[in-house]
Amino acid sequence: MKSIHYVYIVALILVTTVGGYWLGRTSSDENKIADPVAETSNAESKVLYWRAPMDPTEIYDAPGKSSMNMDLVPVYEEDLPARSAGSVMINDVVSQQMGVRYGQVHRMDLDRLIRTVGEINVNDETVVNVNARVSGWVNTLHVGYEGATVKKGDPLFDIYSPELVATQEEYIRSLEYLESLADGSNETVVQGARRLVEASKTRLLNWEISPEIVEHLNHTRKVQQAVTVSAPVSGIVLQKDIIEGGFINKGSNVFRIADLSQVWVHASFYDYELPWINLGQSVEVELSYLPGRVYKGVVSYIYPVLRDQARDVHVRIVVSNSDRELKPGMFANVQLTGKTLKNVVVVPSEAIIRSGKRSLVFVTSENGSFEPRAVQIGSEGGPGNGLTHIVSGLEAGEQVVTSAQFLIASESRLQEAIQKMRSNQAGVSGSVPGDVSKMDHSKTEMSEKEMSEMEIKPISPPDSTKGATQAHDH
Repeated sequence: MKSIHYVYIVALILVTTVGGYWLGRTSSDENKIADPVAETSNAESKVLYWRAPMDPTEIYDAPGKSSMNMDLVPVYEEDLPARSAGSVMINDVVSQQMGVRYGQVHRMDLDRLIRTVGEINVNDETVVNVNARVSGWVNTLHVGYEGATVKKGDPLFDIYSPELVATQEEYIRSLEYLESLADGSNETVVQGARRLVEASKTRLLNWEISPEIVEHLNHTRKVQQAVTVSAPVSGIVLQKDIIEGGFINKGSNVFRIADLSQVWVHASFYDYELPWINLGQSVEVELSYLPGRVYKGVVSYIYPVLRDQARDVHVRIVVSNSDRELKPGMFANVQLTGKTLKNVVVVPSEAIIRSGKRSLVFVTSENGSFEPRAVQIGSEGGPGNGLTHIVSGLEAGEQVVTSAQFLIASESRLQEAIQKMRSNQAGVSGSVPGDVSKMDHSKTEMSEKEMSEMEIKPISPPDSTKGATQAHDH
């Protein structure tokens, strides 16, 4: 029984080995006969190289097996027409499936429309602080609230100041002394009396006592206990730090008046937008709650400091506000048309691939291939036109790819890598390391004689007694 069992096992091994060998040959022969059309269609084409089906970068000079033991795929000359390095050939059907769209390179004037937001502020050049030149008490307050409109010369408040009263008396006494001098008096004495009058008058005027009050003293020779302080300019009272009956110290600010017929709009622009902005440019300002109303303004100043946190620059815009609709503190929409670049080469912005170190566009050629070309970009146009200035790399009239260029770029890098590998292999004598075309395929299969002479060791059947003993011991 043991000999029969051994013979059965040996026969099973031989049948499996020989059967697999002949099955592999038969399958290979069937595959060769199954595609006669492909052989006929490619008979006239020249095979440039062979590549692995799963790894296009694994190429060989002759047919054979890849590193994954798969049949190599031929690459014909018609698949790689003569073109520049990195260019890609894609037929029209595949281009439509990929969604490839095109755009033209033009030479034209390029401008940019910039939109941002701004805050309305008081025109600092029209702000005036009214302060107390002398200490005293406020007898009467003529303007009692902030936001009041005043005109130049309107009374603001009446102040009683002992120092001011003493100066008025001094002025009156100096006038009377000058008049008391006879015509034949010493000229030196007369000049001294005149200097005393002028000194008292100058002191009153320096305390912002109006010339009308001084003239009134000349005629009446009576001291005014409360002197009226008038508005030096016309405008709106922005701040009031005074109450009726209160005491104010010399030098303290009591009113802050500004002319709001002209306001400033502080708009924020990013640093890359600054090349488009110049002094004197016209600006349009709109309020969200007044749609359709456009206010005209002019760029008056570009601040020289870039704010760290927001990474933007403030631009000051002067806007007329005769109807007082623009109120300080409001936010406004600002629209600025940047300076125009004359007669420059432009391309659709979506056609540019920015890789960090360089910028690329794919240019279509006459033979239908896509050529990657490095370009130097300049300023970008506004969102309305979607154009970018090209400093170098393109000429007007060329056609570029505006969509699906990333898919084309992937194929371009693959073709470029393959061409570099082929160039490196051309300089090396012999085959590529691992080139299966140089292998002796006759050694890969076992002949019938070797199979018959192969020593087959018998497999010992398990000893039931020993197994029972082990089971018992366990």
